[in-house]
Amino acid sequence: MFELVGIGTADQDVGMNTKTAKKPLTIAELKASGWTSRTVKDELRENLIEKLSTGERLFRGVLGYEESVVPAIVNAVLAKHNFILLGLRGQAKSRILRQLADLLDEEMPIIAGSEVNDDPFKPLSKYGRTQLELHGDDTKIDWVTSEQRFVEKLATPDTTIADIIGDVDPIKAAKGGHLLSDELTMHFGLLPRANRGIFAMNELPDLAGKIQVGLFNIMQEGDVQIKGYPIRMPLDLLLVFSANPEDYTARGKIITPLKDRIGSEIQTHYPEDIGLGTTITEQEAWTKRGFPNETTLEIPNFISEIIEQIAFEARDDSRVDKRSGVSQRFPITVTESLVSNAERRAIITGEKKLVPRISDIYAALPAMTGKMELEYEGEQIGAEKLARDLIKRASGVIFEGFFLGIDFSPAIAWFDNGNKVLLSDTASAEECFLLLESVPDLIDSTLTPLALDKEDKANVVSACEFVLEGLYAENKISRSDDGGFEAVTKAKKDRKGMIYEDLTDLEGYN
Repeated sequence: MFELVGIGTADQDVGMNTKTAKKPLTIAELKASGWTSRTVKDELRENLIEKLSTGERLFRGVLGYEESVVPAIVNAVLAKHNFILLGLRGQAKSRILRQLADLLDEEMPIIAGSEVNDDPFKPLSKYGRTQLELHGDDTKIDWVTSEQRFVEKLATPDTTIADIIGDVDPIKAAKGGHLLSDELTMHFGLLPRANRGIFAMNELPDLAGKIQVGLFNIMQEGDVQIKGYPIRMPLDLLLVFSANPEDYTARGKIITPLKDRIGSEIQTHYPEDIGLGTTITEQEAWTKRGFPNETTLEIPNFISEIIEQIAFEARDDSRVDKRSGVSQRFPITVTESLVSNAERRAIITGEKKLVPRISDIYAALPAMTGKMELEYEGEQIGAEKLARDLIKRASGVIFEGFFLGIDFSPAIAWFDNGNKVLLSDTASAEECFLLLESVPDLIDSTLTPLALDKEDKANVVSACEFVLEGLYAENKISRSDDGGFEAVTKAKKDRKGMIYEDLTDLEGYN
């Protein structure tokens, strides 16, 4: 790095701190500065060692990989391996690859005008060599940033060798008076333009086999044929890839020679527990959105845990395709939709405090159904009915964690006597509180385990609806699609666990 030195200008009279960088602008100045060239993998390795020695966090915003994925990536970089991140969708693969640019130097010198980031001391292209021959130590240099040295491509079936490697440009040949076989007629693709940097290919198996062969050749041998003539181009690159295991059979595959040359295959994974999942969702979900009229948002812990548990239930459900997985975007988008429904209610009722409820989770069904690929049995049931069942099951799991051993028999008896309560997702907390007061012992039995103040009606209503949902999950009461709770028939009450028969008739009460 080169020091930034302040210079006095008239701008300082208006409080501006004008600075300029004393950076070499010619090869002679670069030599005088003491700068030495190194391969990109050496650069990454040395910068990584420095970060590790100072205890700096390597991947910002990536949680849960500290003991699994991150050490494997560190090992791959230290070993100077090209590597692939292999995992289901929504496992932060792209985020990790993009942050590898943080391991590069902040700036790097290149021969000015070079399309392939020519090293001023060891130019790769004919253009770079020509500039050095013509101007010697007076050859001008430019500086590129670490962000400019990271090149990313999403593999698609229509990707061509011209996109990746390059192609002959007849216009260049005509204007410059070059033969078509001359390297100066080349229009370089993404890979040569990433020279002395990082090239990331997402969803590698989607890349056509013949393109993978070209990638393998340039990666292993440093050469490739374009339009019938060979191009020798020993690129200096770190090649990193991502892939979904499903793609190996569903859409394509990685050719064996290429797979064999990838140094490390690193498996990613979903959060291993609810606590980590809720932390990730809290970090990623758009909930701090500047609500109007000084309205505040408070998401109860049990609501966050239920949302995360729904994703865990979906990943374990035999009716959901495990090869596709259930992305971590599932709980993130559900949380955002849930908050939006609570915001809608606050706008309608004029409330100043947003406290999401179970009914808001049901209102977020559109954010769930598109996030699940279903097996045959799931398709027969339908995504929405399956999502309702997942909410029921998840609520039951979290309910047991909060209220195990708490006696709600007076409330259940009240429903068994023919009473009903309807908690609309657009009803204010005040309205719902008055309805819930009529259910014997419900509010009092709910307050203590959750340490709630009875005067905090918004939180009390959310908690009581959670209890009713938990009793519904245990088949002690019934729930309708519009948020109504009443007695469950004796036949269903005698059955424990999730009732698959319910999924065929969710239009009325279960």
